[in-house]
Amino acid sequence: MYVQIADDIAQQIAEGNLKPGEKLPSTAALRAKYEVSETVIRFVMVRLKTQGLVDGQPGRGVFVTKPAG
Repeated sequence: MYVQIADDIAQQIAEGNLKPGEKLPSTAALRAKYEVSETVIRFVMVRLKTQGLVDGQPGRGVFVTKPAG
């Protein structure tokens, strides 16, 4: 399930719906949108960070970075 959600967010980034520097919705908002647990959202964030699509900033949130390429 987390792979599908990560792919959905990655697609939003690729299409420009989420732009570099833009803050992703909160964990609670993502949980509600996708109807999954916090653990699933954590796996999503790890996958997106590994792909270089987002960067977490402690105390501030998770932000879209420029995709590698």
